[in-house]
Amino acid sequence: MDDLLVVFWIVLLTTVLVSADICFERSGFFTPNDTYDLNRRLMLSSLPSNVTANDGFYTTSTGQDPNRVYGLGMCVAGTDARSCSDCIISSSARLLRNCTNQTEGIDWRMDRTLCLVRYSNRSFYGSLGMEILRSENYTRDVQANMTDLEITWEALMIGLIDQAPSLYYAAGIRKLESSISHVYSVVQCSRDISLENCTHCLQENVIEYRSCCRGRQGGIISRSSCFIRWEVYPFLDLFDNIAPEKDGKKISTGTIVAIVVVPVVLLALGYALWERREAFKAFTTDTGDDITTSGSLQFEFKAIEAATSNFHNTNKLGHGGFGEVYKVWRLWNNDSLLEMIDPAMKENYDSCEVIRCIHIGLLCVQENHADRPTMSTIFHMLTNASITLHMPQPPGFVFGVRSKSNLLEERSQSGPSISISITCVSPR
Repeated sequence: MDDLLVVFWIVLLTTVLVSADICFERSGFFTPNDTYDLNRRLMLSSLPSNVTANDGFYTTSTGQDPNRVYGLGMCVAGTDARSCSDCIISSSARLLRNCTNQTEGIDWRMDRTLCLVRYSNRSFYGSLGMEILRSENYTRDVQANMTDLEITWEALMIGLIDQAPSLYYAAGIRKLESSISHVYSVVQCSRDISLENCTHCLQENVIEYRSCCRGRQGGIISRSSCFIRWEVYPFLDLFDNIAPEKDGKKISTGTIVAIVVVPVVLLALGYALWERREAFKAFTTDTGDDITTSGSLQFEFKAIEAATSNFHNTNKLGHGGFGEVYKVWRLWNNDSLLEMIDPAMKENYDSCEVIRCIHIGLLCVQENHADRPTMSTIFHMLTNASITLHMPQPPGFVFGVRSKSNLLEERSQSGPSISISITCVSPR
């Protein structure tokens, strides 16, 4: 009985949420059955056949000013003609029924597929409509870890936004780690706007999700120019043709944290020990002790001179209480990075993937916080190996020892790049 009750509420909520029609009052009103209304009805009646005959997208206008009606109809790319036509007919009928005297209306509708119908007394083609038409969210009867749900949602949405510009639409499924359930989502842009505006509109919906709907298991956020919906169940027939992401040896969140944090901590510790040793060297020199005393780090002067390019400013790391500090070595290279990887991890994960995570970790601790990637960008980097990572600047702790006189000078200069070169060739 409880299961039937849950199903009933899901069906009920789905029925309520399949259509989001908005009757705008900003553009004025018409008198029912006047010339504008007749043009509106004529235009809407012609949309189903015109949309299906034009690859699921059609714009038109009917009548003459000041009673001209501009219209747009659209279905998800690849929708069969019958489903598309039925969705457009249902959406048009809803607008006629609910927008009784408004000269502008829009309806995002889900009826086995996703479609959009819009009309207005002004031309809107190509204009980016960012006003929020609908922002709703709800909790389903699915037990899932909140953090897992947020991470899965973000990763899924980032991937869909990457795919959307090609067809102005994308749909996908991603499994939750803490549950047997999946997250299902569809994103859609109106095909009259530019690809750049499509991406921007969808990104704004993600920002809206973070403020209104974080951790919610289902919801809709729609604007005039774009639409997203997510659920923990397949809410459209089109998901029948989409395979969920296959399980594989992917680095888990905990492993990523370990890979990113541990090397950074080791770097900080190593730098601190090196700094203390340099200080000890300077101290023993000032007090007249032999450089060969126990504890000193011995290098030939010529070797140091060559390694620092004759103490060139480009190799200067900073200025401490014991004098200037120079870079006398290449911090990392492929070989030393691979040596840092736990042998047990090498058996389970590709070395290039681990190195990439370390690289991303370095980007997260750059001196200038503006250079550090956002959380969504980090997810993007971790889930899309085709993205080229730029060279990180030195971590914040590299410039930990400064004199006050050099602080402003160092802030105004960009630090030297970490010497790191990562080359991984994947099989085609």
